[in-house]
Amino acid sequence: MRIGVLTAGGDCPGLNAVIRSVVHRAVVGHGDEVIGFEDGFKGLLDGHYRPLDLNAVSGILARGGTILGSARLERDRLREAAENCAELSRRYGMDALIPIGGEGTLTAARMLSDAGMPVVGVPKTIDNDISATDRTFGFDTAVGVATEAIDRLKTTAESHQRVMVVEVMGRHAGWIALESGMAGGAHGICLPERKFQVEDLVKMVEERFARGKKFAVICVAEGAHPAEGSMPYAKGAIDQFGHERFQGIGNRLAVELETRLGKEARPVILGHVQRGGTPTAYDRVLATRFGWHAVEAAHRGDFGRMTALRGNDIEMVPLADAVTQLKHVPLERMHEAESVF
Repeated sequence: MRIGVLTAGGDCPGLNAVIRSVVHRAVVGHGDEVIGFEDGFKGLLDGHYRPLDLNAVSGILARGGTILGSARLERDRLREAAENCAELSRRYGMDALIPIGGEGTLTAARMLSDAGMPVVGVPKTIDNDISATDRTFGFDTAVGVATEAIDRLKTTAESHQRVMVVEVMGRHAGWIALESGMAGGAHGICLPERKFQVEDLVKMVEERFARGKKFAVICVAEGAHPAEGSMPYAKGAIDQFGHERFQGIGNRLAVELETRLGKEARPVILGHVQRGGTPTAYDRVLATRFGWHAVEAAHRGDFGRMTALRGNDIEMVPLADAVTQLKHVPLERMHEAESVF
């Protein structure tokens, strides 16, 4: 069997672990040939690929990013790939394609699968918002990075009697903000799932200062929005990939809090530091398991599906289940977090 593999969308800790696992299982376990397409679906369309053998993936388990590169592709070019999927499979002599990516990548994978390409998807996102799997690799690493940042910011906030607003990733789902906020003991958490009232945050900070705790750390997801009329805020424009260009809620909230409280408030935007660097042990193991099971699914002819963590087991689920809806933070999890502020 000749297996193609690619990484698309935003990068994520653990991508290289999947690639390594696919190559090891395919080459050692089945005697397969593996090729890696560079820069996601762009490489598939443009013919940019390279052979992947054991030497090519040696030493990459703990490396962040992806050795294949990653890019997003415009919808017109994705449709082009779907329309020409049979020709693409013949061109590369490819018996199976394993795309590794988030909701956008898995949507593209479903398009290719529906058009007849033999596809086995592997879910990837630090946001942990893919509904068909309990967990995605990269999330654990991102939560660890954000938690460490909150831990560190607490000491400097206390020293200078400041309010620190820590903005973490999470466009539509606030899992990183929720879990890093809880783990770091943030004093307020703002999620995309529920609009927040600035007045509530102001009251919380004032009460802390009144009882002698003259600092506060607020963790806010990049996709969080204030309640209407709570503070000036406008939604951003939509980019070519259908994503909102956020207006920097961390910066805006810090300015608003400083104005209302008369106390110094500083924004800290963690940004892409959450995506980079060495994956945690948990993410390496999960990514490795996903890669192993993707190869096995390809050999069973179990196409049009993706790997998913269900409890402690890896199962195969339809790609349609992965892209029908996002996995949002449920209300009870928000209540849990609020109870320990």
